[in-house]
Amino acid sequence: MTKQMLTAMAAGWMLAAAAPAIAQQGAGGSTVTTATAQGPILSFSVNEEVRARPDQATIGAGVQTTAPTAVEAMRTNAAAMDKLIAAAKKAGIKAEDIQTSGINLSPQYDYSNRTDGQPPRFLGYQVTNSVRATTGQIDRIGELLDTLVTAGGTNIDGPWFAMKDPDAMLVGARGAAIKAAEAKAADYARLAGYRGAELVSISEGGFSGPQPPMPYARGMVVQEAKAAAPVEPGQVGNTLTLNFQYRLVR
Repeated sequence: MTKQMLTAMAAGWMLAAAAPAIAQQGAGGSTVTTATAQGPILSFSVNEEVRARPDQATIGAGVQTTAPTAVEAMRTNAAAMDKLIAAAKKAGIKAEDIQTSGINLSPQYDYSNRTDGQPPRFLGYQVTNSVRATTGQIDRIGELLDTLVTAGGTNIDGPWFAMKDPDAMLVGARGAAIKAAEAKAADYARLAGYRGAELVSISEGGFSGPQPPMPYARGMVVQEAKAAAPVEPGQVGNTLTLNFQYRLVR
């Protein structure tokens, strides 16, 4: 589905010409630039938003372990992560679509029940290791979440939905943006008393894809999964921005 969003930059005219323009100093220090022989230049932008059902999703999963020593904590965590990654691969996630997103090792202290002058009580070392897995199996995201939890995942993030080829979504949007720009320029020309408008330049300002949503369950320690977690992918949107310049002609 395509929704048109037109944004006209300033009410105004950027006056340019092949021949030098004439600048006059007005009251209050303002500069007034006269129209040139070739006619004034109209500049504006056109935005086109395209929304569609996503065809890929990314899930973050990790394990958190604690042990008396740093070496033991890292060793225990590594074994747990090996099990988690193996479960993700068995569920159909390719090795190249699994990426470590962060490993953290930190000492843990108990700051409660302290009397003045006493240091906090050392509890051990905690390790958190996380990976991100990307899949095109949108309809099986709930099953994948449960699989990761069953395999020992204690921290779940996501899912983040996106398109594998976001630029492909915008092919039709470019044509729609150009048609909208032609209509907009013609309307400006008519309102300003000109015969028409000639296209001078087009530039693409890039496109913006979907932003990552709030985490699905960031930092949540999961004990057991009873049924597939309900996940609704909805739609993701990409927005194309084209910048136009038209010369108004008599």
